[in-house]
Amino acid sequence: MTDKVVGVIGGMGPEATVDLMMRVIRATPAEDDMDHIRMFVDNNPKIPSRIKAIIEGTGKSPAPIMAEMARNLTASGADFLVIPCNTAHYYYDQVCGAVDIPVMNMIDVTVETVLNENASIRTVGLLASKAVLMTGLYTKPFNKQGVDVIYPSPEVQELLMASVRRIKTGKYDTGDREVLHSAAKELVKKRAEALIVACTELSIICEGLDMGVKVYDSSQVLAERIVRMAKARG
Repeated sequence: MTDKVVGVIGGMGPEATVDLMMRVIRATPAEDDMDHIRMFVDNNPKIPSRIKAIIEGTGKSPAPIMAEMARNLTASGADFLVIPCNTAHYYYDQVCGAVDIPVMNMIDVTVETVLNENASIRTVGLLASKAVLMTGLYTKPFNKQGVDVIYPSPEVQELLMASVRRIKTGKYDTGDREVLHSAAKELVKKRAEALIVACTELSIICEGLDMGVKVYDSSQVLAERIVRMAKARG
């Protein structure tokens, strides 16, 4: 039986989409080209800004274009879809409603992974965009399981957002990694028992993030789950 084909609703931002693709390739047990997973990727940076729509309240909703991309990827032959952007999951239901194939939920699989691997956890620290914090995309499912979610201080969060914006332009440097490490260190001081990198831009620069607690990179969790679903039989 052949592997399932994944369709990627990408471009949010474009480098984060490429980063996910590389993670899928590295996570795939392969001895040759033929062993790798087929990906249909719409790396569309023209999707309306989630920051303007959610944080600033001045932009158009990304939902209609995301739904159109989902339909196009389905028509191309994708067996299931993914959205490599945590914030964009605010529009997850609209995407699901546009197609009749599964849409993997990046938030759900990350929360599930953290809970499965840490049965007694009570506090997680979130490294994410301000929009993810505002919408409670991680806070709500964790709180339902009795787990508190903590964030960096407002001042550190603003520095983190500035780094996210720079990463979207492709013009980031070691200073942005230092910001991420400072934010992580602050969360550990606030007694976070695990950290979640919940922004696919931050995933690009999070390698080597070691704060003495488990770090869960949502992009890596998604990549591994893509491989599992694509290779599943039946």
